[in-house]
Amino acid sequence: MADQRSVTRPAGPAGGGGPATDQDTPEPVDRGTDMGVAHPADRQGRDGDAGIAQPADRQEPGGAGPGGWTLSAGGTAAGDGASTVGSDRATLRLALVVGGLVLAVLLGFGLGRADGRPTDRTAATAATAASDHTHAPGTGAHQHDGTGGDSSGDAATGLSVSSGGYTLVPSGGQFTAGRAGELRFQIRDAQRRPVTRFAIVHDKPMHLVVVRRDLTGFQHLHPTMAADGTWSIPLTLPQPGVWRAYTDFTAVADDGRQTPATLGVDLVAPGEYAPRPLPAPATRATVDGFTVGYEGTPQVGAAVPFRFTVRDPAGRPAALERYLGAYGHLVALRDGDLGYLHVHPGPGPATDTVTFWLTAPGPGSYRMYLDFQVAGVVRTAEFTLTVR
Repeated sequence: MADQRSVTRPAGPAGGGGPATDQDTPEPVDRGTDMGVAHPADRQGRDGDAGIAQPADRQEPGGAGPGGWTLSAGGTAAGDGASTVGSDRATLRLALVVGGLVLAVLLGFGLGRADGRPTDRTAATAATAASDHTHAPGTGAHQHDGTGGDSSGDAATGLSVSSGGYTLVPSGGQFTAGRAGELRFQIRDAQRRPVTRFAIVHDKPMHLVVVRRDLTGFQHLHPTMAADGTWSIPLTLPQPGVWRAYTDFTAVADDGRQTPATLGVDLVAPGEYAPRPLPAPATRATVDGFTVGYEGTPQVGAAVPFRFTVRDPAGRPAALERYLGAYGHLVALRDGDLGYLHVHPGPGPATDTVTFWLTAPGPGSYRMYLDFQVAGVVRTAEFTLTVR
């Protein structure tokens, strides 16, 4: 809706001089106070008007009178004929001025049409145009900002402590490598208030993922929240270095609106840091005797299926159990900036195979972490993936 504003207009100027005494010439109607706007035509025939000479509204016999015109040539007054000539010249001059103004307006309108731009666009018109914006049939929701038409937009998250109006505020963040510590944090809203309402997603209100910046030491944890909105969990960082902690949650606002977000913060374990090189890409991994393989070719900006199959140590199909509401849980992290992708599984029966739909936000190397559960034990299979 357009912003309605009250506009105060200045009062029109008071007319100077007295009314004409010539009864044969009607007095022009005074509209100077109509809507607080002075009209140029209302000021004709009045004396003392802001230095603007006005044509006479009457002629004085015997020469120039108050408000009249006098035409002299060679120092001799011209009389009534001169007065008539002066009046004609004034009329001609006024006609030329009015004609020039009309011509300027017409030229301006023509130029405006020629360059394709509207000649006038008020605030009300702009607001109406914005409210009338529609999407083409079959077009999904899209952004109305500078990034909306950018096909190179990146869907990776977890790169910032703030997103979607929420901020991750940790307590401390320094640990001793190999020793048990505790991570404490709050999620705060745009008013800096601790958030205490979270939706249950994948069986938990908060998912905490911790990994060292060389993509080793992956942990998937679930902290608990106190009444004041403070989350806490015991945490051990096994090796020195800088670690990345991701909070994956869906906040519930006072009005019931739900906002999913993934926020990230660095944790430090002092000591000599020797980063490990990223393993070569492979479609098969082994963990605790279980062999896990996948099929699928990633595409930038397109969701494609990745089918994981799990075999037990004897080579038989593993009896996968539900973990976090599904038969598997997959996270992908991008090498370099550690962009976070939480990949959702598709529905499927309790077999040895689970399918995920993965959308790569851009080219590069990724590390995938598949959590699966067999006989009540959760294990993680890791893969390096190259997206071209």
